Amino acid sequence: MDVQRLSKCIEPSVLRALGTLWGKSRERAGGRTSLLMAHLLDTAAVAELLWDCFLAPSAQSALDEVAGGPGRGRSFFAWLCGVHDCGKATPAHQRLWPEGAEAVRRSGLAWVEAAAVAGAKQQRRWRHDWAGGLMVRELLAGAGWDAEQVDWVWPLVAGHHGAFPSLRDVQEPRSAKGQLRGRGEWRRVQQAVLDVFTEELGFGALDEAEPVVVPSRALQLQLSGLVVMADWIASDQRFFVGMDDLRLVSLDASRERAAAAWKALGLQGGWGAMETPGPEAFRDRFGYVPRPSQAMVVEAARRMGRPGLVVVEAPMGEGKTEAAQAAAEVLAARFGADGVFVGMPTQATSDPMFTRTRRWLEAIDERLASRVVLLHGKRAFNREWQALLEDAGRYADEAFCGVDEFGLDDDPYGVEPGVRDVPERRAPADWFLGSMRGLLAPFVVGTVDQLLHAATRTRHVMLRMAGLAGKVVILDEVHACDVYMSQFLGEALRWLGQAGVPVIVLSATLAPAQRKALVEAYLAGAAAREELPVEVPGPSGYPSATAAWLSPSGEPEFHLDGTESWRGDLSVMVQVVPEAVPGARSSREERVRLQGEADAGVGDLLASELADGGTALVIRNSVARAQSLYEELCGRFGEDEVRLLHARFTVARRADLTEECLRLLGPQAPRPRDGRLILVATQLAEQSFDIDADVLITDLAPVDLLLQRVGRLHRHEGTWRPDRLRMPRVFVTGLAPRESGEPAFPFASEMIYGRHLLLRTAAVLPGAGEAWSVPGDVPRLVEQVYVAEAALLPETWREAGDVACREQEDRDRARAENARQFLLTPHGEHERRTLAGLHYGGATAGSDEGSLQAAVRDGDESVEVVLVVRDERDAVFRTLGGRALSVNGDVAPDVLDEVLGSVVRLPSKFTQSALDLQPLPGWRGHPWLGRSRALVLDASRRARLSDLMVSYDDEFGLRQI
Repeated sequence: MDVQRLSKCIEPSVLRALGTLWGKSRERAGGRTSLLMAHLLDTAAVAELLWDCFLAPSAQSALDEVAGGPGRGRSFFAWLCGVHDCGKATPAHQRLWPEGAEAVRRSGLAWVEAAAVAGAKQQRRWRHDWAGGLMVRELLAGAGWDAEQVDWVWPLVAGHHGAFPSLRDVQEPRSAKGQLRGRGEWRRVQQAVLDVFTEELGFGALDEAEPVVVPSRALQLQLSGLVVMADWIASDQRFFVGMDDLRLVSLDASRERAAAAWKALGLQGGWGAMETPGPEAFRDRFGYVPRPSQAMVVEAARRMGRPGLVVVEAPMGEGKTEAAQAAAEVLAARFGADGVFVGMPTQATSDPMFTRTRRWLEAIDERLASRVVLLHGKRAFNREWQALLEDAGRYADEAFCGVDEFGLDDDPYGVEPGVRDVPERRAPADWFLGSMRGLLAPFVVGTVDQLLHAATRTRHVMLRMAGLAGKVVILDEVHACDVYMSQFLGEALRWLGQAGVPVIVLSATLAPAQRKALVEAYLAGAAAREELPVEVPGPSGYPSATAAWLSPSGEPEFHLDGTESWRGDLSVMVQVVPEAVPGARSSREERVRLQGEADAGVGDLLASELADGGTALVIRNSVARAQSLYEELCGRFGEDEVRLLHARFTVARRADLTEECLRLLGPQAPRPRDGRLILVATQLAEQSFDIDADVLITDLAPVDLLLQRVGRLHRHEGTWRPDRLRMPRVFVTGLAPRESGEPAFPFASEMIYGRHLLLRTAAVLPGAGEAWSVPGDVPRLVEQVYVAEAALLPETWREAGDVACREQEDRDRARAENARQFLLTPHGEHERRTLAGLHYGGATAGSDEGSLQAAVRDGDESVEVVLVVRDERDAVFRTLGGRALSVNGDVAPDVLDEVLGSVVRLPSKFTQSALDLQPLPGWRGHPWLGRSRALVLDASRRARLSDLMVSYDDEFGLRQI
């Protein structure tokens, strides 16, 4: 920095202060004090690299428009990122580090400590971020900025530590008497900080940095996340060692440091500017000519006038994933997206999608496959993910720590030692795998929760929006979002619509009301309206594509198309297998007896159906029913012919079992002509589970989910099947038909799905000798069940159906209201122009992964525990595999994976008991086990939780005994 030039235009006392104000303490800046001016310029230099190497073309275009024309967006973006920490030029910050505070006092700046302490006690949140918001609001207005430009910029400064305060919040506490903000000489110094920084970036004066267009709130939120990203990179003391001499501080010096950091961190964007792929692209990517439905989806993407929402409805096995991927390329090329997020309903469905996404991107450019991030809490047990890390020379256990869990305690002052002292975690996508950063990676596959969290009022939610904006979003199996989750999905679609993010949603069984809600939410967001009632036209066939967007004049536009499935309809025989259902007052002995009779009936049925060999899938609605049936079938057929898959195995065991099931029943699995195989599973086998069974036995579920289960039946052409199983057959269990009235259902089924939808689904089951035509009948069946017409139910069911309907409506209203308290934007505030007060409009979800999960998924809370074994004979804790820990549970590095792989989720009935469980003594302070609850099993693998006993083994998983 040209100190000599500055000395001619700045008072000596002010210049002396600029050379003294500290941005980061020596302890936080590589052993040397980092001047505030250095950190501001470092952040601006990082922002320039974000623009050049990371931002999507759509974001660059939007910022150019905001700043006043092509080429102006880059300079404004760098200025906006760099100015974030200007609030550190206040006593509120400078007093926090004794050594730095003394130097500042010697430079001539002062404050009354007693008043500053009193103010800090009155408002503990009043710190440099809020001080910065107040400063820029006053100084930008003083420089002549229009009020509407000032109004949207100051919240980004005030909110850069994760939460946006209101204007009332950022006012200095009265008890501080001006000693936190600073008076007199402080005001001249604060003006100089902004002026010198602005001029160093190439603006003639502060007024020249003013934008000309107010961005949408979605773009503001995206910008806020990018400000945080630039700040975090520029705060990495490995690459930005403190600079304590103002003469050495300059934008050129910061650019050199930023370039070195960027290279060392391996930061990369996505596919960059693309040309619209031609007709041959589909075959190049996937190895075959597109089916009619796939060509229809790609054409819909080509027909859209502006970024919008594409709803794809097609049968199971139709190739919706490949259609969405091909359409995503078209949308990215047309609208400037630089990556993709694929959201799946569960962790189990995310894993195979991770593989498919990497193969697709590798077909575009082999370098892209290494940039794909798998984002869910159990990714460390995905073998492909582990191999990716190991190939890159990194350790698989490091990936476990990189879960995007919003878990780090923020150090707003850059003073206190803590978790940020841990070295930056590395993974194939490098920096992106640190906490809170996952969605910023260019290509991401994860659970839909990652998207839903972007619609919650949580700290650092701006990082999630910054990650989603600039991508194409693909959401699979959207019908799986229940009433509660749909509130967050709708809110997320509002923000994505306003951000101009193209979204593709996929479903085989979408209810008409759900389709309408998705379209309305996206278009309301694009229009920046609280509500935008739209006549959403129905699909024109099945498979179908419904594309919706806003015209330049703000009018909704649609493109609809339909075609025939590439496969002909299957005539699927559906037969009810009645079972006696225990009553509410039945004794435990009675329930066990009736369950045993039901299991024996299924065993008899399978013995008959598989007499000549073949494969069967049996889906139960609860783990307990699956375990009970598995025990019965093993006794009949032997363990070699039966497999069990559910969610109460440890994560490592479940991953192994899932892989084995896909290997034995997947599309490439060899089928022995004289053998049989039975898979007993829960809802894990319902969605995105690419297996092919000869016969299906399933508990009754709502019709859309029942049809999803039917999609695992006769899924692939060319699969050998015994003669007697060449016609697909479904046997429906889990109900007790009664001639005199409505059927009864097991307690677990009613708790999960509600009696209303089970009754209506039972009403559409075909009669004796009748069949469903799949997929042709799918839209009709889903509409019948989900359009609440009493005429669907038999006369003798209608009174019970009316009661069930009212109960369901009451539950749905309550669940929707419970969800709304966590939504990012409260009702009535969707038309606001700025982010001020965004985090202070209602309940705020917690920062840890469990709190986030609870926020976007309701129902009874369950708890994860780590299973360990303790033999009283030697008092040493051991892993489930028998490897010794210690008397305190200390974990050696080579045993860590095994311990982490022993995580299991308890049934909700054990939640209260599990909350009393604690980490083992040796886990205290451990970065990954420090907050994990240990469930200690005895030598026989049993443990008591409250007044109940549980056991665990690798055959049955966790169960109550």
